Amino acid sequence: MYRFNDKKVDTNLFLQLEDLSTVLSNDPEIAYEYNYGSFIDMVDHKVTASRFFWDNTKDEIKEAGLKTDIYLRTIGTLKYTSIPTMRDYLDNIQEVTTPKFATQLVALLEDIRLEELIKKERPGTKKVFEIRKNYHKQYFESQLATNVNRSYLLDELFCLIYLLIQSDQPDPRFPKANEGQLELLEKIKPFIYSLFEAKTTADVTSIAERILFQVEGIYSDSLNEYFIFPIVHMEKYKRNTLFDELTRTDKLSNDDFEEVDEEKSEYIDERFSTWHRENKNSEGNQTFLQFELDQGTKTSLIGDGARETEEGDQAMDSIQGASGQSKQNDYSEMESLEKKDTDQNNKQDEAVYGEENMDAVRIDKKAETPSIEDEIGYRDYVAEIEPFKRKLAKTIEKTLEHKKNSPRKDLLYGRLSKKLLPIVIDNDRRIFYKKNHESQEIDAVFTLLVDCSASMHNKMEETKKGIVLFHEVLQELKIPHQIIGFWEDANEVKDGYQPNYFHQVHSFSDSFYESNGAKIMQLEPEEDNRDGFSIRIATEELQARREKNKFLLVFSDGEPAAANYEQNGIVDTNEAVTEARKRGIDVIGMFLADGEVQEREDLTMKNIYGKERLMIPSVAELPEHFTPLLKKLLLKTI
Repeated sequence: MYRFNDKKVDTNLFLQLEDLSTVLSNDPEIAYEYNYGSFIDMVDHKVTASRFFWDNTKDEIKEAGLKTDIYLRTIGTLKYTSIPTMRDYLDNIQEVTTPKFATQLVALLEDIRLEELIKKERPGTKKVFEIRKNYHKQYFESQLATNVNRSYLLDELFCLIYLLIQSDQPDPRFPKANEGQLELLEKIKPFIYSLFEAKTTADVTSIAERILFQVEGIYSDSLNEYFIFPIVHMEKYKRNTLFDELTRTDKLSNDDFEEVDEEKSEYIDERFSTWHRENKNSEGNQTFLQFELDQGTKTSLIGDGARETEEGDQAMDSIQGASGQSKQNDYSEMESLEKKDTDQNNKQDEAVYGEENMDAVRIDKKAETPSIEDEIGYRDYVAEIEPFKRKLAKTIEKTLEHKKNSPRKDLLYGRLSKKLLPIVIDNDRRIFYKKNHESQEIDAVFTLLVDCSASMHNKMEETKKGIVLFHEVLQELKIPHQIIGFWEDANEVKDGYQPNYFHQVHSFSDSFYESNGAKIMQLEPEEDNRDGFSIRIATEELQARREKNKFLLVFSDGEPAAANYEQNGIVDTNEAVTEARKRGIDVIGMFLADGEVQEREDLTMKNIYGKERLMIPSVAELPEHFTPLLKKLLLKTI
């Protein structure tokens, strides 16, 4: 035994944890230490386990708790946590009034996601993680009672969130909790439960931001700190993950060139001769696999690098085919290849918008000049969404300003920094910086498709508020966008003819005109909705744009319904969404419920849009649900 901060430490256990950290991280220089919380630091090469939770527990619990902290950091955070996503999250919470809660929330949610990945990768860790969970449940149950008695409202909510996630019951009861926290817990339950479908760090931060939006302005920050942010020195990392940082290679330290005798050099398609100082190929007749070298010399040999595509190349974006029973070598009934290709091309031309939409016809409808009633109604909606708009636009503008003004630090040349200690202590010559003179503009374009089917009758007015927010924010930020209401006129449908109307409220060219906003008030519920056809039309128009980031948002209140479309509408719409995403367009489905999202409705939207869907329980809540989504999409483009 030895003492650390006046606490007895089991030397054998400490050495075990130190070896565990080294082996699992694959970093021989990494050190293990006890700390207040658990984090990993690839700059100072250390990983820590939490003394806060495990110091005063039984030996079995303590060992399991410390080991799981190491597993979470060296297997989980190191390999599977996205640094850019976590950095964006920290930037986003700089202005919130509950930063301590925000930090703990994302740490908790990410750890739960990582735990499942670790148990799947290393089944032997399940036992210690089970011990960890049981202890945490007991701890947060006691903390819940304490926070209720002391009226620590946000701490109480945090305990409720943890216990809800780890509950073994489908709908647990918390009789000791305050009514206000229970009501808010019910409100954020859909976000919490979506954690079980989270696959990436981006999914986790999205959930955390949605929960933060609900508590912002209602509570003062939490007083207790149970978890800390799992990554230290975020500003130092340039790669996607800490594992990338650990395994990165620097650029070549030399730029010389060796002439190689090609007659003595063996050249094979996928292998080639490489010369470098550490393993000299003196005879020029050895064959090496292609490696990533941090030092080396260029040669005159032709490698197997990929060439850029040219206009005449065949596109291999997607391949469709059919399979059938082989007839050995009997080719008597085989069609000529030329005829077969021609037939197939004709079919593709006919079904350019999907086989289910062969008879669909596009009919454009232009918005009229807004009436006085439209202008008055629009001003009223603008006043209602103004707080959301102001906060969102301010966040985006501050982010742009920060990127414009923040200097690039730790450079080998530039302006001399005032902090010269690194050159004395670490012999580090990266003591210069440069100012950024140009801001990164928002290189993005949006299309908003609005379902104008008859079922939107009691939702259209509230939906317009969300659309007004969408338009006002993008207009202020000078981001081109178009707003289109779509429907199929069931009364005009006949054999071979299915008229689909596209009510263009705003086009890309006039989306900046301040006088045109009131056109949004002309959106009205009409007839049926053929979503797959409409999404393909919008995809075509977005593809023609030159912006780097392209977003398609689809407002809907249910599954597609149109002539001869009921059976295959969901499949066709999913195919349209998939095609758009293959072409680099982010497609998000936004579902508008009547007060509560039903399980069947969520499953339908999942089958169409996958994870990229936003389920809004009540249309009246549309602005507050829409704001964090729009914020996330805009920050993604900066």
